[in-house]
Amino acid sequence: MKKGAELLRDKRNYRSLAFTREERDSLGLRGLLPYPVVDQGQLVERVMMALRKRDDALERYMMLSALQERNERLYYRTIIDHIEELLPVIYTPTVGQACKEFSHITREPKGFFITPEDRGDIASILGNWPEQDIHVIVVTDGQRILGLGDLGANGLGIPVGKLALYTACAGIPPQHCLPVLLDVGTNDPALLADPLYLGYPHRRLEGEDYFSLLEEFVMAVQQRFPNALIQFEDFLTPNAYALLNTYRDRVPCFNDDIQGTAAVALAGVLASSRITGNAFKDARVMFLGAGSAATGIADLMVVALMDEGLDPDEARERLWFVDVKGLVVKGRDDLMAHSLPYAHEHAPMSFPDAIAALRPDVLIGATGAPGTFTMEVIERMSAINARPVIFALSNPTSKAECTAEQAYAWSKGKAVFSSGSPFGECIYEGRVFRPGQGNNAYVFPGIGLGAVAARAQRIPEAFFLTAARTLASLVSEEDLAAGSLYPRLRDIRQVSLAIATKVAEQAHALGLARRARPFDIEGYVYDP
Repeated sequence: MKKGAELLRDKRNYRSLAFTREERDSLGLRGLLPYPVVDQGQLVERVMMALRKRDDALERYMMLSALQERNERLYYRTIIDHIEELLPVIYTPTVGQACKEFSHITREPKGFFITPEDRGDIASILGNWPEQDIHVIVVTDGQRILGLGDLGANGLGIPVGKLALYTACAGIPPQHCLPVLLDVGTNDPALLADPLYLGYPHRRLEGEDYFSLLEEFVMAVQQRFPNALIQFEDFLTPNAYALLNTYRDRVPCFNDDIQGTAAVALAGVLASSRITGNAFKDARVMFLGAGSAATGIADLMVVALMDEGLDPDEARERLWFVDVKGLVVKGRDDLMAHSLPYAHEHAPMSFPDAIAALRPDVLIGATGAPGTFTMEVIERMSAINARPVIFALSNPTSKAECTAEQAYAWSKGKAVFSSGSPFGECIYEGRVFRPGQGNNAYVFPGIGLGAVAARAQRIPEAFFLTAARTLASLVSEEDLAAGSLYPRLRDIRQVSLAIATKVAEQAHALGLARRARPFDIEGYVYDP
């Protein structure tokens, strides 16, 4: 172990005032620390006191980022102890602003950068990362960061934030996590003109050159980190689907925007049936937006409906899409491949008219376009449903299709509301609502932990269906009474453990595990 001043710069082992008198003697720390010896709980409270004095969310994000750089143990202890308060700071919605400002505010990048100039050397340069026992890789190319668009290298905040949640929510040690930025350029002229921009200063790599670089990266991971799970994040929809379809049966990987979002949304819809009294297999669902998130949710819903006895066509008939051109119907020549299975025989019509004609029970927004759930939309949903189920999933908060307050007010308190970004408690006519946040953090850490524990050869759709059902089962009657379709975030480590255990069990049952099945699966997910 490092000693003296060198130890003070070791973020993994530095413990500040928590070093005992004996440790200060044996580790050469006498004189290098103030006199008091305090426990970690007191240090956590010091951090929280400092954070609560700051009104600006980005400033709090930067304070926590600096803490992560100098005292990793204290950083994660603080996050774990105050997850409900700090999740919106270290991830959505604040991470969106942090990504936009990345090149101007970053102190220590915290990730691994791969550019087109590294072609042919990716396997070699991955050896430069200080840790070689990597279990989880989160990778982005920065082209579709949240609802903010092409941020290029500034998108590194997404992998860094996701992996912080793997540790805080699922207990995977940070030394087993690797954030990767595939810095293939940006098409944003403002970034290219910014002298402080930290990315590859060229327009984006595209076409065969782009996909061949991705192929080299994925194969290099298999060579360097053979036990690693790859999680794709915030790729442009066509590329997201192309990568998922290329690698899902070759390596352990998944796309969180497509599959993680699907699992958490399906969990919320399953839980909503306990409020509405409508069986999931009988529900009609309408999506506003037909990108990767929306169609990913629909694809998993088809799997779930087939598991309840419907055939694929019957399942898809319950799922309808509206995009910027109106209702997705057969005969349109502007649909992308992932939307075609949901193009039904029907007359074209606008979004409000489609609600009146098709009478959906559940409305899911994944548009990145704020305010698209207007008063007219919510009122129409309320006119045809005793308890309309409304999911405004776009994030950050500024991109939400409507606010919680709007959903409750416009529905006269009838809405069962959930969102992708957090909203606080709302009061409507004396009733207190606690809207649940359909945050992917409920599912991807548990899925990843279970897959890593079993060393799953691949990540099938069955894992996401299992995660959704497990999450829905953990929603308490108290949660539902408050209008929330998800458990409290303070219980997220228990949620992750439950999902990981089910996923690991399923990996063994499906013959996908590369580790021998233990007697106590729940016990071994603690040590992936």
